[in-house]
Amino acid sequence: MGTGLAAFASANLLSQQARAVDEETIYVSVGNGADSNPGTRQSPLKTLSAAAKRVNEEKGTGPTTIILTEGIYSLDQTVMIKPGRSHTKTERLTIRAESLPDDPDWGPDRMPVLVPVMPLSKDWNGRPDPFDGVAYGMQIETSHVTVQGIRMCGMPIIEHPKAGAIHRLYIIGRVERTLEDLEVKQCLFTGDEVTNPNHLALLVNGKGLLVENCLFYGIKMTVVFWTPGSTGHAMRNCLVYGSYAAGIWTSGVANDLDYRNNIVSNSLYVWIGQGARSAQAEMDQVGRGREGGPPAGGPPPNRAPAGPVPPESRYKVRNCLFAGNKKFTGSGAGPALNFRDNDPSFLNLIDTKITDQPVKLEFDQTKRNYLHVQEGTLGSDLGAGLFTKKV
Repeated sequence: MGTGLAAFASANLLSQQARAVDEETIYVSVGNGADSNPGTRQSPLKTLSAAAKRVNEEKGTGPTTIILTEGIYSLDQTVMIKPGRSHTKTERLTIRAESLPDDPDWGPDRMPVLVPVMPLSKDWNGRPDPFDGVAYGMQIETSHVTVQGIRMCGMPIIEHPKAGAIHRLYIIGRVERTLEDLEVKQCLFTGDEVTNPNHLALLVNGKGLLVENCLFYGIKMTVVFWTPGSTGHAMRNCLVYGSYAAGIWTSGVANDLDYRNNIVSNSLYVWIGQGARSAQAEMDQVGRGREGGPPAGGPPPNRAPAGPVPPESRYKVRNCLFAGNKKFTGSGAGPALNFRDNDPSFLNLIDTKITDQPVKLEFDQTKRNYLHVQEGTLGSDLGAGLFTKKV
């Protein structure tokens, strides 16, 4: 081999080795892991918190993947994701299950399960919590993150232990408004108002929140797109059943929201649309608290626009099914959920059906499509749920 060719081959090998080092994969197994392990497939970590700490200390480049094997993961503290380095849209930070719903060996019992049991905090976003206690399951304070294939449960608390108190779990949160690009795919969010209330699955600031092929069962609220005027959001192919507040909350986000192929059934409200001015006032309150200013005294007054919304300002709702819900649209502000019915003209319904009949779910736990719409019944043709391929 010539000197030039040999040098090229050697440089190419070094480049491949460098990329291999940069593409880090961290394995976590609650069954046979230990947080003192290196985090390899053969010697996994035990907790998601330890994996997050490893990610937060990273100094390199390239994608990072945390892989959770099946099992029940007790979260005794908020899993803070805040790396000292940046990821990119193509070189992402991914937190995912080892087996995903489209894999041939997947079953509902193979999903890793997160169960939050941490103490409630009396502080919310840098200010005293006016509602007496809050907890975040995962707080993702960085851009370009994917969460995929995980089941996330509610918290064994009493939600309203006394007048004015609202003990809340936000299972996934993002507070910083300058962040972007968070994907949540093929995740199952479950809860029960009595035994383990899940106040809100996703409370996310910033731009570019994609919620796709997720299933929400028995939780209070699904998603709050939180930053007024923010762009690039999407909610697609999701199934919401039994939400005792609402199937989506938009805090005055831009009307490029891609909302399609979703089912909301057996819930209180389908959609809560908070006015942009009200949402901005709420954001300003949070900002004053985080910057050390006077704490907010409670949720701002609702300022939903009066009268019909112009067609160019409406959210497009494409190919969806709203089945057996008590109410359609409302407005409100803050965790107190002081909703009132409002004019649904802020929505542009395209190929969307509204019916009084709720959908029929599959409750046979031995079946692959457990908690999905029964085959051949209303809504089964939409493909809403955990699968991107037909079961």
